[in-house]
Amino acid sequence: MAKEKRVRKTPEWIKTLRQAYGVTREARPLLPLLLGVVFTLVMAIGIGIGVVVGRTIYISLMTIPFALIATLFLFSRLAESSAYASIEGQAGAGASVLMSIRKGWTTTAGVQVARNQDLVHRSLGRAGVVITGEGSNNVRVMMTDERRKMERFLSGVPVYEVLVGEDQGRIPLRKLQKHLKKLPKKLTKSQLREARAREKSLGGAKLPMPKGPMPNMRKIPKR
Repeated sequence: MAKEKRVRKTPEWIKTLRQAYGVTREARPLLPLLLGVVFTLVMAIGIGIGVVVGRTIYISLMTIPFALIATLFLFSRLAESSAYASIEGQAGAGASVLMSIRKGWTTTAGVQVARNQDLVHRSLGRAGVVITGEGSNNVRVMMTDERRKMERFLSGVPVYEVLVGEDQGRIPLRKLQKHLKKLPKKLTKSQLREARAREKSLGGAKLPMPKGPMPNMRKIPKR
């Protein structure tokens, strides 16, 4: 009996990379040219230095990793920008960004949802609880209601309010992750575990997430 051929699964990091490349190229058709220019420019500098010092082959070989890093850095920045653009304006975009924070934060999306697609999300980390709202200015009432509930339910845990958007007094979607990460850590690890255990019992509404890659492309997945 013939042995069945084992189908090798494509690693998840390669799938993510392909998806990011596809989205980025769709938004920036000149992506291959830009990446090629950066790689060629770095290599040209390396080769030029090699010629000057009389070690062309050695310096050229040493330059290849630097050229790849520079190209990957540019791609990650462009991919991150395109990822934000692909979900911006969609309901749940803020939740998508919050849930893509890999360490230190857990987010419950859609803890309050209005018919006009105003949304409130709840995030918990060492800084405390962050109530994030996205939508019209009416969402502020929902955010206040959620903040008061958290202050009662998680007494002693700091509570912050963040309104997503481009208008004055709001945090742009692309800066949302950075804003949360900059908040001062007020809870110990044991206090955070206790707060998370209590917060889990509250649950949250199910929210359809926007399509597109998570806007966390500055850190390209590794093997």
